[in-house]
Amino acid sequence: MRALKNPFRVRGRQLPAPVSPGYPVVEARGLRVRLGQRPVLDSIELAAYAGEVLALVGPNGAGKSTLLAAMAADLPAESGEIRIDGRPVTDWSAPELALRRAVLPQSAALSFPFPVEDVVRMGRAPWAGTERADEDDPAVAAAMAATEVTEFAGRPFSALSGGERARVALARVLAQRAPLLLLDEPTAALDLRHQELVLRICRDRAAAGDAVVVVLHDLGLAAAYADRAAVLHDGRIAVAGPPAEVFTGELLGEVYRQPVEVFPHPRTGAPLVVPTRGT
Repeated sequence: MRALKNPFRVRGRQLPAPVSPGYPVVEARGLRVRLGQRPVLDSIELAAYAGEVLALVGPNGAGKSTLLAAMAADLPAESGEIRIDGRPVTDWSAPELALRRAVLPQSAALSFPFPVEDVVRMGRAPWAGTERADEDDPAVAAAMAATEVTEFAGRPFSALSGGERARVALARVLAQRAPLLLLDEPTAALDLRHQELVLRICRDRAAAGDAVVVVLHDLGLAAAYADRAAVLHDGRIAVAGPPAEVFTGELLGEVYRQPVEVFPHPRTGAPLVVPTRGT
């Protein structure tokens, strides 16, 4: 009997299949990572699920960006493993990984003055040769509109401000339309309006079924927009859970070595974290 053709395999690449809300899109299991001779992460157990925003928070040097890079399969594990879409990342080819996860690094740099639209279109490269290649134009247009960069589509990327570059880089990630978004400090270079815009985009992508993992320094943004937060401390996860449950003055004061007070927002109830200052 003739075998049925797998609709999700194209030219040696297995395309992502739709997943249900709550499916563990990426998992860290017993993860340990070293950079040189220095242990950076130890005993990490964490998953990000389809339909949620997971914030990685913690002080400088806690291991947030390292964990994100390990989840992206950009850093090897000393022990333990990362699984994406149910399989160890080592089982996926680079093209198949690019279909499953999109990564926004802390800084975006290009050596050539590509126009903004071309930079965003680079996010569509993993889909070349698949039946979803015909989504390129609408995907690029939608990503640029969402990040409010359409008006300078023809400008050279190198001529943009830092905040504009950050939004273009995010548009590239969105255009990739991967079911896992890994964003490293996407609000760092942005003004207040665009910080809120980026986190609303994260919520929209989660509502559409993606898993979004985002490194944030602003605990207020994490509390307002994340379904769960993992608080990293000295390379380990001190606690993980809904921000309203895990953002306590005692825990955050210990992790950040700075006394803080935590209040519920008067309208939304989301935690507000305020450093304790002298009067």
